[in-house]
Amino acid sequence: MWMLLVGLLLWSLVHFIPSAAPSLKQSWIAKTSDKGYMLSFSLLIISSLCLIVFGWRASSIEFVYTLPQNIKPIAVALMLIALMLFAAAKQKTNIKRVIRHPQLTSVLVWSIAHLISNGDSRSLILFGGMCLWSLWQIYFINKREGAWSKPEPVSWRNEIKVLLVGGVIFVILALIHPYLSGVAIV
Repeated sequence: MWMLLVGLLLWSLVHFIPSAAPSLKQSWIAKTSDKGYMLSFSLLIISSLCLIVFGWRASSIEFVYTLPQNIKPIAVALMLIALMLFAAAKQKTNIKRVIRHPQLTSVLVWSIAHLISNGDSRSLILFGGMCLWSLWQIYFINKREGAWSKPEPVSWRNEIKVLLVGGVIFVILALIHPYLSGVAIV
């Protein structure tokens, strides 16, 4: 379980540097250059992901709670929403007129969906940790950037494209989820 915790902590701390400690980021860039910063940042994130994956697999499972099975469709619907938000993050979309941080919001919704579906200790640590990280990251970015300037409206074609991409990603993940995690979604 310690690898999972260290991985989550490393993931969070490295991501908090640009949003919560921009002066530390500038110091890091001054010492290593832009490319050095990007390379070391990426290596730290990859390391954190490795620790999370290996920590997840090595952790023993202790059940903390069990929710009724009829709640599973809610988790599936939340995952579809999370993937559509994730697809919207780098696109020009009207979703960004409603949600300031669609990618971080997608992580939040993804985490909640998994907390609904999984009541074991390692799930609480991973998905609860990612849920808290995304909330803090949204807070720090909002504090750094100040008032929200909503983007201009875009064509609904962009919206349909984002929804379709999110839906396709959902179907693909639903099909490969048993191979990735050992658990079928439906």
